[in-house]
This record gives sequence, structure tokens and C-alpha cells, in this order.
Amino acid sequence: MPHPLIASYPTGRDISDGFASRRPDLVDHRASGRDTIDTCHPKRLHLHVTDVVDETATTKTFRLAHPDGSDLPPFLAGQYVALRYANTTRPYTISSSPSQLGHYDLTVRRVPGGRISNLLIDTLTVGDECVTTGPMGTFHHNPLFHGDDGLFLADGSGVVPAMSMIREIADAGLDRRLHLIYGSRSADDVIFHDELDELAAAHPNIVVDHVIGGVLTAEVVTLLAGDLRDRTVYVCGPQEMYPHVLEQLTSLGHPRRRIRFEANGAPARPGARPPWPSGVDPSGSVAVTVRGTTFRTPRNRPLLEALENKGFRPESACRSGECSLCRVRVRSGDVHRAEEARPRLSDECVGYVHSCVSYPITDIELEL
Repeated sequence: MPHPLIASYPTGRDISDGFASRRPDLVDHRASGRDTIDTCHPKRLHLHVTDVVDETATTKTFRLAHPDGSDLPPFLAGQYVALRYANTTRPYTISSSPSQLGHYDLTVRRVPGGRISNLLIDTLTVGDECVTTGPMGTFHHNPLFHGDDGLFLADGSGVVPAMSMIREIADAGLDRRLHLIYGSRSADDVIFHDELDELAAAHPNIVVDHVIGGVLTAEVVTLLAGDLRDRTVYVCGPQEMYPHVLEQLTSLGHPRRRIRFEANGAPARPGARPPWPSGVDPSGSVAVTVRGTTFRTPRNRPLLEALENKGFRPESACRSGECSLCRVRVRSGDVHRAEEARPRLSDECVGYVHSCVSYPITDIELEL
């Protein structure tokens, strides 16, 4: 007769009618683990819009909650969920506090020409159902590595993850300091303006400086934040902001390992950035074959978008080369991988690419 403890560990075979069923005192670790994973890391959440807040003329916050009011999966301040809408996905950072799990607040800013942001702002109302992934993403505060004195440089809607971090500090009474330097085009374009100022006034460890109509230069950072020392610097905003801010922080002698950039979508002009192959016209079209179907697409369109436009729906979330959910296998042909991609070490060996930041250079065949 086997030792009683053996039945408490998963073995890969069905023992539901055997020894374990006669020992109700034993813990079913496999089922318990699955319940924990499904609760904390669900693949899908079916939520309802319970409130819509007009933040600025171009920005709204949509509050999402379970229909039964139960708590949502935990997350870290700065993480996002991928919203599935209109047969595609878009990642939106949660702007609410991780200590308030009765809802997720998604703050969406209108993007000129943006398909999903405009659709959400123009049509999503209280009572509508939204399907999202569980929380994910690596752009968040890690107390083991980032310390308790951070600087956040934000521009435009890049303030959203900072808002979640600030709300967490205030809600949980954390002994952590965060200094936000927030650039905006005009005073009426500042998202969360009143709440940011109120939280800064009420909490000495929260500092908020607004830079209206200016540029976040090394001089501005030094004037407002002083010596950066060993502080972690978080950066979130438009893509064009990133190389400029990195140059400014580097000029101050701040080490790259202390600078964290939020993943921010596929490059707007992939053909204008190295290492795009020389002599290859980004606007030229190539043939893509998948599951016996062949269609043409411009070289400068991410493979994920090209597939979605033809009715294929690879799993996707970050759309920035980070999460790896949209991996597809290239069976033949050449593909350009943008520098945003964070592939596994084995991906290149077996032909996998992150389709959200990969571009067909020649005619290709894909395996989904």
C-alpha cells in the first residue's frame, strides 16, 4: 500500500476514484493551484462599465467591475490589461489603486486617427460589457530593486501608470516617495490635474510638478528633482519622447539600469529606424500566406495588424513586443524584427517572431 503522502501530490494520472477519494483529509494541490492561477491570472475577464468620467476634452476614464461586485485579480501599480474590442486588442494601463480591487479604471486618451481609442471614447457607455485579459506587464515598482525614492517623468497620457502608483502610496499609507514631473501641452490638457495637486498637498512623500508647454530637459529635471543619485526613474509618454529623455538623463550621468521605460506600441515609422534593411522600400507590398490563404500587405505594417485585417486572430495583449502572446512561426521568407521585441532565446532558432513588432521584408509563409 502506498504511503499516504504520495496521494497529496499530482502524478499526472487520474486518481479521483482511487486512494485519494478515500482520504478527504488530503489536499488536492493540483486543483488548489489551478484555482489560484485562474483567480489571480485569468485569461479573460468579462466586466461591465459602471462609470465614465470626463478627465479632459480628449480623455475619459472607464470604470470596469464584475457584475456581481466581487474583487478583481490583484495587480501592481503600473500594470495594464488588454481590452478586446472591435475584433482586436489594445493595452490600457490601470489608473486606479491596487488597493481598490472592486474595480479597474482604464483612462483612455483620444489618438488622432486612432481606431480603438476614438471608438471607446465615442461609443462606450455605462452598462456595456468589456472583455479584458488579466493584469500584466513589467513596468511597475519593484520594492526589492527600485528602492523607496522614485522619479516619474510623464508626458500626456503617460501619467496614467504614475497615477496608479501615487494612488497606491496615498491609499495604503506607504513609506515610499514618488516625484512626478508631468509635461502637458496646455493647462486644460492635464489629466487628473485636481486630484494630483490634492494628493501632493496632503502627502509630503508625493511631489508633483507640472511642465506646461515645455520640454523635459536635463536642466528642468535637475531644477525640479535635484541630484538623481540612485533613484529609479520611470518614463512614460509618446514614443518620440523616449530617445530624448534617455539622452537627457544620460547627460546627467544617470545609469541606464536605473531608467525604466514603459512599452509603448510598435514603432510609428519602422522603415526610418535601424536596423531596417537598407535598400528595402517600407511602403512596398509583399505576399503573406497562412493556413492556405495568401494576401498582400505593406512591409511597414506589423504582421499582427495584417493578420487581424484578414480575419485571423492571434492571441495578443501588449502589442509592444513584450508579452510574447502574439508569437507566430515564420516557415519561409524574411522578417524584420523591431528592437522593441523581447524574444525568447530559442525563438530565433526555430523561427518564432512577435507579430506585433515584426514586418515582412519578402514574401513569407506563417504558421499560427
